[in-house]
Amino acid sequence: MYVPGKLNDVDHVLVDVGTGYFVEKNVEDGKEFFKRKIDFLTKQIEKIQPALQEKHAMKQAVVEVMNMKLQQLHSQQASQSGTTKA
Repeated sequence: MYVPGKLNDVDHVLVDVGTGYFVEKNVEDGKEFFKRKIDFLTKQIEKIQPALQEKHAMKQAVVEVMNMKLQQLHSQQASQSGTTKA
């Protein structure tokens, strides 16, 4: 949705610094704040990425083992039901 509006003060911005607190900054300080925040978040993503990939690989291994055990269980049940009918 688009809502037209006009700014009364184009020299200052409100920056959300967390937990519901806002700080009024001039535009340049606001830009610097967000550049630092982007850099911090980028570093955190790069730090977490290897652990995430490792967890994903572990999950895949668990899923494969579970599928293999399910197939074994189904084949055992099929052979037992075939043996009891004969």
